[in-house]
Amino acid sequence: MNKYKGSPGQRIKSLTLRIILAVLGGWLAGILLFSFLPVPFSAVMVERQLGAWFSGHFDYVAHSDWVGHDDISPWIGLAVIASEDQKFPVHWGFDMAAIESVLDSRDERMRGASTLSQQTAKNLFLWDGRSWLRKGLEAGLTVGIETVWTKRRILTVYLNIAEFGAGTFGVEAAAQRYFHKPASRLTMSEAALLAAVLPNPIRFHADAPSGYIRQRQQWIMRQMRQLGGERFLQRNRL
Repeated sequence: MNKYKGSPGQRIKSLTLRIILAVLGGWLAGILLFSFLPVPFSAVMVERQLGAWFSGHFDYVAHSDWVGHDDISPWIGLAVIASEDQKFPVHWGFDMAAIESVLDSRDERMRGASTLSQQTAKNLFLWDGRSWLRKGLEAGLTVGIETVWTKRRILTVYLNIAEFGAGTFGVEAAAQRYFHKPASRLTMSEAALLAAVLPNPIRFHADAPSGYIRQRQQWIMRQMRQLGGERFLQRNRL
């Protein structure tokens, strides 16, 4: 009989292992299920909601409305690709050139190197913030969704869980809040404005855009045209 069996140390190790396996199993199940099922909420939505409650802001509500690919204006898909990840159709989840550039510049801000796939993995399964632990978990989850999901699915999920303002998650909620219309009717200009606030949707506001956001909106629109407009999405089956 093992003399360590049932000791506090062994029980803690066993519990820790079970928790790790449960989390990994949950992530795997999520990757498989959300490859075809609507996403009801994301980890970042839960984090924002709990953070608001713990801070005493009980009027805060993290709101989203899932819409399928065919109910989303193609302009918003093109806008986020143009602004966030122009290599999205061809990479396998990571923009190695961007990562090398960040590392060479010793810049600890990793968002500039994050692809749409990485942002989707982080928003859906992980917490917000900057740490190498989170980036490591994000990398593993990115490989998972790139393996199981199509690029179109990644883009659809990203657009449904991205944060566009305080309590506003997903392109449908953003379109209704800022333009009083469904996401399917967003124009090129409106889509570019929504994409312009994505780097920091708490600091930047689509309903009261600063001069910087207006400049960024115009830059995104130029990039959308240079990519080829809607033909870019059709060519890449997005």
